[in-house]
Amino acid sequence: MKFIRRPDLTPQTRIHMVMLAWLNQGAYGKMTQIAKAYRISRTFLYQLLMAATIQLEVLFSDDQHQVQHLSSPLDHLALLLRLEGKCSLASISAILKHLGYQPNSVGHLSACFQQYGQALPSTISMPSPTVVFYLSDEIFAIQAPILVTIEPHSTTILHIELATDRSASTWKAHFDTLKDHHFHSLGMASDRGIGLVAGYRDACPDALWVGDHFHEFRGLFEVRLQWEKKAYSTIAKEDEAVRKFHHAKSASNLNQRLTQYEQAHQACEQAMARYDQLDMLLQLLQEALQLCTPQGKPRTKAGVRAELTMLLHLLEEIDSGALCPILKPIRAHLDDIVVPYEQAEMMYAQLLERIPPQVLEALMVAWHHDHLSHQCQARQKRYHHRERQWWLDVADGLLEQDLEPLQTLVFEQLDSILRASSLVEMVNGLIRPYLNSCKGHVTQAMLNLIMFYHNHHRYKSGKRKGKAPIELLTGQALQSDWVDLLLHQVASGASEPSRAARELLPNPFERPRPAAMSSEPAFVKPAADCGNTATRHMGKAA
Repeated sequence: MKFIRRPDLTPQTRIHMVMLAWLNQGAYGKMTQIAKAYRISRTFLYQLLMAATIQLEVLFSDDQHQVQHLSSPLDHLALLLRLEGKCSLASISAILKHLGYQPNSVGHLSACFQQYGQALPSTISMPSPTVVFYLSDEIFAIQAPILVTIEPHSTTILHIELATDRSASTWKAHFDTLKDHHFHSLGMASDRGIGLVAGYRDACPDALWVGDHFHEFRGLFEVRLQWEKKAYSTIAKEDEAVRKFHHAKSASNLNQRLTQYEQAHQACEQAMARYDQLDMLLQLLQEALQLCTPQGKPRTKAGVRAELTMLLHLLEEIDSGALCPILKPIRAHLDDIVVPYEQAEMMYAQLLERIPPQVLEALMVAWHHDHLSHQCQARQKRYHHRERQWWLDVADGLLEQDLEPLQTLVFEQLDSILRASSLVEMVNGLIRPYLNSCKGHVTQAMLNLIMFYHNHHRYKSGKRKGKAPIELLTGQALQSDWVDLLLHQVASGASEPSRAARELLPNPFERPRPAAMSSEPAFVKPAADCGNTATRHMGKAA
């Protein structure tokens, strides 16, 4: 629908509409009645009411009072419900109504969040050139593609963009924006999206592109799951055939049931053998894709290529009809798949110049177990933790100096070698619940809000526990919690009064609101300058 400015709604008429809306706050149906009387939308009426409220606050409030508004219960509660609680606007409205808060309409909340998001950037800006590795992907909200790029080690969203298409030119503009914000790309790992890969190569022709192991081999692991279900199904059929055989009475029925059992037994043996062979080869495939051997030797590019070629041939022999369509593109992409192992060879040669070979091998095995401990269940996790510590003790015993600096160096170097873009899939999974609750009304402002929350909230578990992504990216602690940071950045970055924060108003027709939440005002510089802030207690996880 195309919106036009109606000349009949003069400034005096608009003031009268705002007065009526102001006087009738909390009265059921009055906003709809006013909107129908003036032939306007309720959203437009709420926008007028909000603008008037903010103008009056600016007119009658001093600077100190404005700072107090940054910690108002409505701002904190609405943002916490939307971003931390992942509530829909309708759910937030219902909660505010139950608590007796005004204003509490969906239209007002939508306008508030839109205003917050418009005051936030869609791209992280760094004060100086920063070298990073990109993980990029596309997610969809109805028909609109959303382009996302993150930094893998911190999981910081560097840029999020609501785009019109997924073409190479759109992706090139996406990466050019990152370049304008002082990011320099060493390389990128992603799936084989045509526009994504072409756009990156146009924007960064000299950078590295890594074929994503997660997407390349996913088809094989999906087949393993299907064959596992098939094997269990044939086992159940064999058990059923045995049960029917024991219940047979006549000789003819016994012969018939015996034939059925033999057929079920043969099918069961074939299904189990096929699954066992595939499972064993996929375990060998996973081992072949590791960066180092169990003895701490780095896997070479040529060695990995030879192992993969042999394993793909053995997989094809299991069932060529079922696996050939999956194996054909993997064979075609081997050159891209083995790129990380060339990096590992170069890294190993550089580390040998600083670390004795036996110590380096022990540290690489320790890193290997540390890496696996983040991808397994509790029982296996304890095993990998024990093995990591054992190899660290071995390395420590071989050195006469402090081990920690060398351990940090080796672990950071190995962590920098990426073989999959699964982390960006994880970030996409965090974004998806917000998109599902938007009912298709996705805006760039909403994406800006999601990006700010993700980058500034502290992880509650995992190896990044107690740290926010932006802290891991910059290496400097945030001064306050993400809610306080957001409210202060919105207020401090606003050049017009319309970006000021709002105060919670009680509904005179409902029960009194709960006691106001106490919160100290947050003072923080933009994300690019957050390194000058003081360290705050990390126990208050967002």
